[in-house]
Amino acid sequence: MKTFLLLTAFLLLSACQQGGNEQSLLEEKQNDPKFKYVSDSDPIEKKTMTREEAAEHLAGLAVQVPDVHDATAVVLGDYVAVGIDVDKDLDRSRVGVIKYSVAEALKNDPYGKQAAVFADADVVERLRGLGDKIAQGHPVDALTDELSQIVARYMPEGPVNEEPKSNNNQDSIPEEEQKNLDQVENEQSYSD
Repeated sequence: MKTFLLLTAFLLLSACQQGGNEQSLLEEKQNDPKFKYVSDSDPIEKKTMTREEAAEHLAGLAVQVPDVHDATAVVLGDYVAVGIDVDKDLDRSRVGVIKYSVAEALKNDPYGKQAAVFADADVVERLRGLGDKIAQGHPVDALTDELSQIVARYMPEGPVNEEPKSNNNQDSIPEEEQKNLDQVENEQSYSD
């Protein structure tokens, strides 16, 4: 038993000694003139905000984009949705440009990086309703479900981790021609 305790103590001391060597190596490298260590000159600090404060902040950023008359935002967990109110007479391509501009304005903000931007009047009203429910203190789980349904309705959905189909031209060849090709291939491989 004494041997076991002695061996354990020796291993612990050895492990601590190795950690100290790694620290001294790091300090030596930092003092080496061949290496230049710099800190991040433009760090983005994420201010601690409540969901409501973050939503107001994002809506304020969206309103600063030209041709956006009003904006509303909802922040629930990982979901961030921003609804913008634009002139109803604008054509679809112009609305797309405005939505893109809002998304660009939000992407540099820590809370708006992954925001979904909507310009549909129905969605904007639903987002306003969600914001009101949040302010009234409704359960977040139900609101998150509603927000995810809104986002899923308008965002394209596709396979996320699906393996790509093989790039095999045999899939595009008619079956009869494929049999002929297989036969020719077999004849060539056995005719050595």
